[in-house]
This record gives sequence, C-alpha cells and structure tokens, in this order.
Amino acid sequence: MKVRVWVRQSRIAGLGLFAAQDIKKWTRILPYLGEKIAKAESARRLAQGNVYIFTFNDRYDIDGTVLRNTARYSNHSCDPNCDIAKTTRTLWLVALPDIADGEEFTYNYGYAYHPADYTDFPCRCGATQCCGYILAREYWGLLPKTARPSHG
Repeated sequence: MKVRVWVRQSRIAGLGLFAAQDIKKWTRILPYLGEKIAKAESARRLAQGNVYIFTFNDRYDIDGTVLRNTARYSNHSCDPNCDIAKTTRTLWLVALPDIADGEEFTYNYGYAYHPADYTDFPCRCGATQCCGYILAREYWGLLPKTARPSHG
C-alpha cells in the first residue's frame, strides 16, 4: 500500500512531511532514498554542510539530497511519532503510534553528544520533554544541567 503524504511549512523548521491519510502503527511510510556513499565521502559532504547524510551501516551512508527523497522533509523531534527501520537495502520511515491525517511526521535524528558542538544543533520541536538539542535520547543525561530547558 502506498502511503499518501504531503510537504508543507512546518511549525518545527522549514518544510515538513505530513500524513495525507490516517496511518496505522508500524506502517512503513516512505523509504529514505539517495546515493549510497563511502564514509570518507560522507565526511567530505558533511563538512560542506550537507544535512541529508544518513548513517546506513559501518561502511556506507545515504546522501538523501536527491529530489525523489520525500522522506528528507521529516523533522527532528525529542518525542517522535516515527522511527527509522533499516533493511539490508534501505532505510524506512516507520510510524510508531497510529498517525492521524494532517499530522507531521517526526523522528529523533539521533545525533551523538559532543561537548564542543552540541549547542550548534538546537531543537525547536516543542515537545513537553524536549531536551533542547537535536540529540539521541541516550545522550540527554550528559547535558550540563544549565543547558537543559526548564518546563513549566
């Protein structure tokens, strides 16, 4: 079954990816498409500011800048409604809960914590439990207490 989606302005950042139908939990929404590149080439492109590089495995990454990669419009959230599932051939955006028509698709980008530059990646997801930065949940406890936003 092909899942219908649309791209429009997001309250989180730039353009976002939205459901154009109700979607059931665990549904594969879209593949993350792009050129499969070696880690060295990935590092070069990241250094040039490419924000669509996605880790695929120990040897390769996916450069999702290709226009046919609609999944690249999914924004980061600290409380996401999607995750990324890896198969042997590709990456898939997958629904975690049921998702309603019109809801924005988000996933945690899973950035690693680096004390020197984590502040370069502020989060604007607006989730109640937002850690303030685009970081994998496993690193939230490493944030200095002064860097954590207060809620309520």
